[in-house]
Amino acid sequence: MRGYGPNPPDPKWPNNARVAVQFVLNYEEGGENCVLHGDSASEAFLSDIPGASQWAGQRHWNMESIYEYGARAGFWRIHRLFTRANIPLTIYGVTTALARSPEQLEAMKAAGWEIASHGLKWVEHKDMSEEEERALIAEAVRLHTEVVGERPRGWYTGRCSENTVRLVAEEGGFDYISDTYDDDLPYWLSISGRDQLIIPYTLEANDMRFATAPGWTDGNDFANYLINAFDELYLEGKTDTPKMMTVGLHCRLIGRPGKLAALRRFIEHIQSHENVWCPRRIDIAEHWKALHPPGKTVQSSTMDRDEFVSVYGGIFEHSPWIAERAHDLELGPAHDCASGMHNAMCRMFRTANEQERLGVLTAHPDLAGKLAQAGRLTSESTSEQASAGLDMLTDEERETFTRLNNSYVEKHGFPFIIAVRDHDKASIMKAFHRRIDNDRETEFTEACRQVERIAYYRLKDLLP
Repeated sequence: MRGYGPNPPDPKWPNNARVAVQFVLNYEEGGENCVLHGDSASEAFLSDIPGASQWAGQRHWNMESIYEYGARAGFWRIHRLFTRANIPLTIYGVTTALARSPEQLEAMKAAGWEIASHGLKWVEHKDMSEEEERALIAEAVRLHTEVVGERPRGWYTGRCSENTVRLVAEEGGFDYISDTYDDDLPYWLSISGRDQLIIPYTLEANDMRFATAPGWTDGNDFANYLINAFDELYLEGKTDTPKMMTVGLHCRLIGRPGKLAALRRFIEHIQSHENVWCPRRIDIAEHWKALHPPGKTVQSSTMDRDEFVSVYGGIFEHSPWIAERAHDLELGPAHDCASGMHNAMCRMFRTANEQERLGVLTAHPDLAGKLAQAGRLTSESTSEQASAGLDMLTDEERETFTRLNNSYVEKHGFPFIIAVRDHDKASIMKAFHRRIDNDRETEFTEACRQVERIAYYRLKDLLP
């Protein structure tokens, strides 16, 4: 759920592009559910037939003819538009559909379009066993290589299962996988010990919404949406960080004249702007791999208990029990950063009983006290006190701190605690004088807040 957080990387698109606009054409015609293909029922997904449903054991002549329109007419209309605009496409090719469309395949290759895999057949995968889906992935790669002349380097199933991304990554031969919709930029995902590049796809800037609800019935709605999305991303690319925009297309949908007119408007709009890159998906993958290779990040959420406590047991002074309890929470990638880990550990501190929290407070050393003078502070406390100049006090300053420390502990029962990285020597002294007269309940609450603040800084030293 964290992704890149508040600071996404600069993708450094070629020629300082403010946005990368990537067009995908899903070639599914001939790979859909059909009893002629050995399927148990007809197709019902993404057509101009309202409320279509599968017909068990029967051919659906109307559905078949709509898919056939995509291959016979829609593809060629789209081919003319993009070749004349000099914009290359990525084809998500259902392998059995490609095998049934040699003339269209030849045109894709002649245009220099990328032909990625869209699976063996355009069918649901959600109820497949791992073994069945793994076998279909392998067969898709084999048949794609046979039909196209080279193996696919990109993959998108679409009608996927919960296992799809992992199984495709485990196949090991894909430069990218696109079965996610979770970001505006590519990212690396560690799967089964392998760094797999993910290039998120789209279901919103997608002509499929001509065939789904809520969706579009007028091409102008589609064009306006695409233009609005592009304009916003183009602005972000100027004022913030450049992003990626994907546009998803289908031969039998956008290939109709009234819908294609909207796509033409959008293409003319983006081509009227400077610093726009229109790559294939494989071009994005190669660019990202070269400029943003996978980094070695701390994955706290996957550590076993002993390693976790070894790394984080000292975040709250001499209180490893907080790390032990935090490890038992539902930790995930969102916690593999300072804010995430701080939240998890503070939850355990806040829900501890008062005696346990008092133990954390009393574990903290006096500021510039005897432990500091004797060099017996933890390395974290030593560094923190030094950052505020508390390791270089005059005799008079040290005497004042000692007197205030003694008075504070006698009144409240725990040492004066303050996140010294927020202060200098003068402001610490000022806070000391201000807080020493608080009642114990007020000061207990403030001390706990300061403990959490100290923990945050310590975590920032370890995590992004």
